[in-house]
Amino acid sequence: MFTGCGTALVTPFRADGSLDEPALRALVNRQIDAGIDFLCPCGTTGESPALAHEEHLAIVRITVEEARGRVPVLAGAGGYNTQEVIALIAELEELGVQGILSVTPYYNKPTQEGLYQHYRAIASSTRLPVIVYSVQPRTAVNVEPATLMRLAEIPNIIGVKEASGNIGQIASICARLSESFLVLSGDDAITIPLIALGGRGVISVVANEIPAEFAELTHAALSGDYQRARQIQRKYQPLMEVNFIETSPGPVKFAMARMGLLEPVWRLPMVAPSPISQEKIEHVLEAAGLPCGVRV
Repeated sequence: MFTGCGTALVTPFRADGSLDEPALRALVNRQIDAGIDFLCPCGTTGESPALAHEEHLAIVRITVEEARGRVPVLAGAGGYNTQEVIALIAELEELGVQGILSVTPYYNKPTQEGLYQHYRAIASSTRLPVIVYSVQPRTAVNVEPATLMRLAEIPNIIGVKEASGNIGQIASICARLSESFLVLSGDDAITIPLIALGGRGVISVVANEIPAEFAELTHAALSGDYQRARQIQRKYQPLMEVNFIETSPGPVKFAMARMGLLEPVWRLPMVAPSPISQEKIEHVLEAAGLPCGVRV
């Protein structure tokens, strides 16, 4: 269900800081029309830590409504309070999502046993499939391959979004776990090598800007057409890089605002990229032939 190219959706806000529902609906339909395989609302790219509880539910509800079963919805639900995560998942399940993407607890830096017990409790609370999100550079905790092997024994823990940046660890995971366990890239730039190692796709930031193109790259790699996948990678590698010139989702939302897809609004403590970074983002958009005509 969650193979191929999924998009870690940004959350659009109005100038007054409120949720921009029409823009969100338009973004969801743009993604589906472009051939994306699944959608991930309210992940960390969606600024989930800065969302009120009711906003979190509203964003997921709107995504499910607009998807209308055309693609699966993998809703974000993670955090450092296990019981709060469990309660949120119960509400998301009622909204009709097809799965849960759950980032590792951040700040409190649990041990590997703590991680195992956290995810075990989450999985035991729901019938939904759960994908572990491991992103050590931003949470200060890594899901080690041995821990992931234990978690894979839990029937509804079906995969991992691997964003450790450690290609050796990714290779170890792909080699040691069953092929039925989904290993998804959390870094756009290494989608091709992850698939070559046995991974099954990506949960992407750059697909917010170029959903059709990044879906094509992913599908080409999955079908073994690495020549075509590399051609697309070469064209859009600068975009993948500039999306992280500052902390994400600052750059990607600025780019999308210049493309006319949303308002240039972030939730504190996220702010707009610096003027120097903005110039670099604009240059990359223009070089890639993407729309860059809206002043922000």
